[in-house]
Formats: sequence, C-alpha cells, structure tokens
Amino acid sequence: MPHPLNDAALDQLFRTARTYNAFSGEVDDETLRRLYELVKFGPTQANTTPARFVFVKSAEAKARLAPALDPGNHDKTLAAPVTVIIGRDEDFHEKLPYLFPHTDAKAWFDGPRENRGKPALRNMALQAAYLIVAARALGLDAGPMTGFDAAKVDAAFFAGTRIKSDILVNLGQGDPASIFPRSPRLSFDEAARIE
Repeated sequence: MPHPLNDAALDQLFRTARTYNAFSGEVDDETLRRLYELVKFGPTQANTTPARFVFVKSAEAKARLAPALDPGNHDKTLAAPVTVIIGRDEDFHEKLPYLFPHTDAKAWFDGPRENRGKPALRNMALQAAYLIVAARALGLDAGPMTGFDAAKVDAAFFAGTRIKSDILVNLGQGDPASIFPRSPRLSFDEAARIE
C-alpha cells in the first residue's frame, strides 16, 4: 500500500506551487524525456492517451510559435526555456489496438471524427494536468496558458495531421517576482459534498 507524501512534497506539487509568468534556467532534453515518462502513466479513459506534446526549445521553433501568441503571452513565452504545446489527436482510437489490447476499444470510437472530440479533449486535459504536476515533481515550475491562436499553432506544428493544439505550458525555473498574489479557492463545502 502506498504511503501518503510528506508535507514538503505536497507543498511542491500543490500548496506552494504557483503559475509563473517569467522563467530562467535551462531544461535539458533528458529532463523532458523524464517528464514524458512520468506523464504517460497517468490514467485516461480506456488508456486513450490522446495528448501529443511538442517541446519548443530552439530559436527556429520559437520563431514559428511567436505569431500565434496573444500579446500578453508573447514575450514571456519566447523567453521561457521550454514551451510545451499540448494537442489532442482526434484519431487517437487508431492506436487503441496497441494501447488497450484486451478488447476492441477502437470500435467504441469509430465513426465521424466529431464524435471523438469530447473524449479527446477530456483525456488530453487530464494529461495536461499530469504534465504540470510531473514538471513540479521534477523541480520545474510551470506556466500553463490558453491565450494563443490555435489555428496558427496547428498550421506551424501539426500541419497535415489530425492533431489540434489546446494548451501551452512554459517550463523552467520560475521567477517569484512574476507571480500574482494567490487567488482564492472554493472551500470544500462550496465545491464538494459527501453522500
């Protein structure tokens, strides 16, 4: 039986972790591979794992990303050591004979692509959350955002594929001066109940 994480670990992952708006440092390729190796184990519906990740590091890749960024996200994103483009494969079901081999799960999602939109988006969002928590576990800070032109990102990074971009996440060592005061959260009684 797993043991609960200690308070220091819970702080790092949740309680004192923040969304940063400025980053420094370097993130090497091995760290990005370690990050994915953690993310891939997060559960998704029928192991669909529809998220696809592009780790934007090079000057050339950042130049391709730049025109898609909203003004408020432009400079901080180009200055971040890494920006992860998280997209969803709208034909994720094609990989289910490998990913979920004990039954014909592919048949559950066959048919028009728009019928796969909701499960693709739902499960990609889970994987995006896993990426943020896994990055924190590896000692990185994260700055997720949705302020960008998805059509431009898709044209620059996913042209000719069935992948659609949804979320960008800047990674690196967060600058504490770049965070805002923590916003309120709902209490248990406002957001949850036990029945």
